[in-house]
Amino acid sequence: MPPELVACVTAVIAKTQHIPPESVTIDSTFEELKIDSLDGINILFALESEFDLDIPDDAARKIRSVREMCEGIEKLVAAKNAALPQT
Repeated sequence: MPPELVACVTAVIAKTQHIPPESVTIDSTFEELKIDSLDGINILFALESEFDLDIPDDAARKIRSVREMCEGIEKLVAAKNAALPQT
């Protein structure tokens, strides 16, 4: 997983949750970060905007950690890039 992606996702989570960026790591769970379902929705909207993606609701409901969030974003970015016309 690209470190830039992890850094971006953790920064978005820290910003939306108003918590120090160093408190968010790839191994953090949403429970540890005190992220509830409403917080999760706000984070998803911010990440969709940051990466210009649409995160499916069914996939979003299953995410419980920063690692899972990063893995999901990585897959969506790869799928989006694969769908772009090759020049």
